[in-house]
Amino acid sequence: MQQGLPRKGDTVDDIVGQLADAIVAGQFRPGEKLDELTLANRFFVSRTPVREALSQLAAMGLVSRRPNKGAVVAQLSPEHMINLIEVMAELEAVCARLAAERMSGPERHALEAEHLAAAEMVRLGRTDAYGAYDTLFHARVQTAARNPQLSEMAALSRSRLAPFRTDLFAYPAQLARSYEEHETIVTALLRADGARAETMMRAHILGAKDRMTPVPMAR
Repeated sequence: MQQGLPRKGDTVDDIVGQLADAIVAGQFRPGEKLDELTLANRFFVSRTPVREALSQLAAMGLVSRRPNKGAVVAQLSPEHMINLIEVMAELEAVCARLAAERMSGPERHALEAEHLAAAEMVRLGRTDAYGAYDTLFHARVQTAARNPQLSEMAALSRSRLAPFRTDLFAYPAQLARSYEEHETIVTALLRADGARAETMMRAHILGAKDRMTPVPMAR
């Protein structure tokens, strides 16, 4: 059990949120056991809300529940990961198309300004800063789609893959490639070209297939 996990959880939703954040942040390794009693003690609750939280996390795909073995952090096979990337690509592609059609003028200006500012991160090889910008970029596109249900599904799909995306911007060349792909998406969004934005966003995400690999099981 990792020590960095918050200790207070008043509701099942609190526990789900905190555990999901910890899993996505890599505080728990794929295959690591999630002991109900230990978690109950950490959150100062009975085992019942912990059990419900683990069930919800299993439904989200973050946890696997095995007969007589309890709950463990889910391990993705390469095939499962590819399936999730394809789902994320389709959801975010639709978000991009709708965003191109529905973005307000101020939203387009903000998107363009942030994209131009990110060029300096690429030039300086600031991988952490660029990673934060990338997260913001995709969140902005999702929000601009003006479809909360679609945006929620896209965000959940992206969070499910977050533990496996940590090396996407490990090298300057990767930043440059991502920025160039963002350039095509941003241009389409600024031109309100929904079809082009959709196509470029799909290609951008599918291009990450070969750069994301499952994390080895914890022993």
